[in-house]
Amino acid sequence: MVEIQLDGQTVEVLEGSTVMHAAEKAGAYIPHFCYHKKLSIAANCRMCLVDVEKAPKPLPACATPVTQGMVVHTKSDKALKAQQGVMEFLLINHPLDCPICDQGGECQLQDLAVGYGGSGSRYEEEKRVVFHKDVGPLISMQEMSRCIHCTRCVRFGQEVAGVMELGMSHRGEHSEIETFVGMSVDSELSGNMIDICPVGALTSKPFRYSARTWELSRRKSISPHDSTGANLVVQVKQNKVMRVLPLENESVNECWLADRDRFSYEALNTSDRLTSPMIKQGGQWREVDWQTALEYVANGLNQIRQDHGAASLGALVSPHSTVEELYLAGLLMRRLGSDNIDHRLRHAEFMPFESARWLGTSIASLSKLQAALVVGSNLRKDHPLFAMRLRHAAKHGAKLMSLNSSTQLSAQDAWAMPLAGSLLGAPAEWLGMLSELAAAIAQTKGSTLPAGVNAPAQISAMAQRMADALLAGERKAILLGNAAAHHAQASSLLAVAQWIGAQTGATVGYLTEAANTVGAQLVGAQPLNGGLHAGQMLSGAAKAVLLLGTEPEFDSAQGARAKAGLNQAQMVVTLSPFKANMDFSDVLLPIAPFSETPGTFVNAEGRIQSFHAVVKPLGETRPAWKVLRVLGNMLSLPGFEQESSAEVLAQALGPVPEGEGARFAAADLLGNLTKAQPAAASGVSEPVTAAIYQLDGIVRRAPSLQLTADARTAASLEQQEVSA
Repeated sequence: MVEIQLDGQTVEVLEGSTVMHAAEKAGAYIPHFCYHKKLSIAANCRMCLVDVEKAPKPLPACATPVTQGMVVHTKSDKALKAQQGVMEFLLINHPLDCPICDQGGECQLQDLAVGYGGSGSRYEEEKRVVFHKDVGPLISMQEMSRCIHCTRCVRFGQEVAGVMELGMSHRGEHSEIETFVGMSVDSELSGNMIDICPVGALTSKPFRYSARTWELSRRKSISPHDSTGANLVVQVKQNKVMRVLPLENESVNECWLADRDRFSYEALNTSDRLTSPMIKQGGQWREVDWQTALEYVANGLNQIRQDHGAASLGALVSPHSTVEELYLAGLLMRRLGSDNIDHRLRHAEFMPFESARWLGTSIASLSKLQAALVVGSNLRKDHPLFAMRLRHAAKHGAKLMSLNSSTQLSAQDAWAMPLAGSLLGAPAEWLGMLSELAAAIAQTKGSTLPAGVNAPAQISAMAQRMADALLAGERKAILLGNAAAHHAQASSLLAVAQWIGAQTGATVGYLTEAANTVGAQLVGAQPLNGGLHAGQMLSGAAKAVLLLGTEPEFDSAQGARAKAGLNQAQMVVTLSPFKANMDFSDVLLPIAPFSETPGTFVNAEGRIQSFHAVVKPLGETRPAWKVLRVLGNMLSLPGFEQESSAEVLAQALGPVPEGEGARFAAADLLGNLTKAQPAAASGVSEPVTAAIYQLDGIVRRAPSLQLTADARTAASLEQQEVSA
C-alpha cells in the first residue's frame, strides 16, 4: 500500500494506483471527461489537472501514479486555474446550444462549465462545424460539433464491446469521431456509448427530442430478456415508458446494458398492444369484458375436462414470465388434475425433472476465469453481457474455448474475443467431439472414461490443446449454451461435461436462455409426474391449451408447424400483452408486460430479483398473476386466495432472506450418463435457437431493434430457409 496526502487527508491506496483512484477512495471529486472507471486511461481531456507538490506544473490525476508521501491539492489556486483554462479551451468550439441539446440536464460538460467555465469567451473566430453521420437506427450522431474528443466511445468499442467501430480521424481541430469507411455501428452493446458520452454528441435515436430529463420519473426494474437479469432504471413520463438505462450492479450487469435490454421498451407503446379481452366467434374477433372472457375460459376448461379428462388440459408457458405467473399457472393445471405444463418450448429432448439447471457459478466470477469451455452458444448474440465478462477474462490471459456448430458464428472474430481453441462440427457430432475432449483429459491424467463415453481412435491436436488448457489453472468453467440446452442429446452433453468438470476442477452450468428459465424450473413449470411435455402439446396432444406469454410459432422448436398442432385443440387461450396467436386462439386475455406488473425473475446464477410495476396497466390489461388467481377462483379451486404478488412469491419459493444473492446456487445440475437416453446421432438436427432480436415478443416488436444489422441478417436467413 502507498500512503499519500490529498487535500490534507491521508489516503492509503494500492501501489500502481493513480491520483484519481486515491481521490475516489477519499470521496474527493476531481472534474474529468475522458476518465471512466471501466476504461483504459487516455489522459486526453486534461480536465483533471491537479497540483502535486514539487511538480513543476499541474498533472492529470487520471494518469499520474501515486508515490509514497505524495502531497496533492485538488482545490488549490494552481489546480483551479489549470482546470478553468482547460474548460476555456473545451468551450472554444463547442456550440452554445444547451437549450435545444438532447443531453441538456444530464450533460457532464454543462455541469462542469457552471463551476469551471468563464462568464464570457475570449475566442472570437468562427466555431468549427462537424457534419452529422448516420451510423444506424440506435445511435444519433447528428450533433458531432459537440464532441470534445474524450474517446470514451472509441475505447468502449475496443475494450468492452470487442469491436472498434468508432475511431478518430484527422488531427488538430479537424479531428472527428467516425466509423470506418461510412459503416454503421452494429455492436449488440452499442447503446452504452450513449451513456458514457459526457456531452451531447452521441444520443439515443429512438428517445431523441421526446422528453427532457427533468420531466422523467425514474423507477427500478429488471430486464425480462436474457438470463443476466440486468438491473434497469426505467424512465417514465405521463404513464408511458420513455427510456431505459442501466442501474449499476457490479455483481450482475456492472454499469452496462445490452441493446436488447435498452431499446426493447419501444414495443410497450406500439399499436400491437392488446388492451381488452377478445373472443373469437364465427371466425371473427370481438372485444368483451373480463367477466365474460373468464367465464368463457372457465366453462370451456370444465367442459373439456368432463369430456376428455384432466389429462387433456395443458399449459405452454414462457420462461420470460415471472415466478409468480409461472407458479400460479402450474398450480392451476395441477389443481385441475393435469401435470401438462412446460416452459421448454425450444427443446428437442425432455428428460424428467430432477433439479434446476443453472450457471454453476456466479456471474461476477466469469470476469476472473482462467479457462472456460463454451458448448453450443453463439455467445456474443445469445448473452451479450456474459460475453463481455468473458472478453474481460480473455484480455487478462484466460483461455477461452468453443465447441460449436460449423454453420453458426463461432470464430474468433464473431465472438469478438481471442479463442485458445475451437472444435467445430454438425450438431450430430457434438457429443463425439466432447467425448474426444474427455478422452484427451483421461489420457493426460491416466484416468478411466466412464461407461457410455466412446473414446476416438485418435485424439486431435486441437482436442489435446483444449484438454491441457482445462487442466491448467484454478478458476475454470464449462458453460453450456442455448443450443446445448435445446439439443436432442442435451442430457448426454451435460453428463460428459460434468465428468470433464469433475476431472479438471471446473464448474459446470448452463448459460440459460431466458430471464426466468431457472425460476421456471424452481416452481415446477414442467412435467413432474409424467405429464405431457411441450413437444407433445405442440403436436396436438392436448384438447385445451393455455399459452402464457408465448407465441409458439416463434418461440418453439416446432416453428410454423405449431399452428397445425394447436389447431387440433378444442380451445386455445392466449394470455399476452400483444395481439398474438390470433390464427389458432379462441380467447385473447391482455396481461401486463414487465413494466406494468410486479414480479420476480431468477437469473442464471440463481439470484432472486423482484421488481414493481413502473407504469399503470394499459387499457383493460391486468397482471397475469391476478388473471390466473381469479380464473382459479372461478373454477372453485383451492389455493387461489392470494392478495398480492408477494404472497404468491412466498408460496412459490418460500421465505427469501433479505439481500440473498444466489439462494438456489447450491442446486445440483440435472442429468448423468446412466439416465441419459440420447437420440440417435443420425437424427440430430440443428438446435432451434432465437436470433438476438427474436428472443421474445417484446424484442420482436421493438421497431428500432428490428432495423439493426443483426435483425436484418436474421430476417434474410429466415427468408432463405423458407424459400429452400
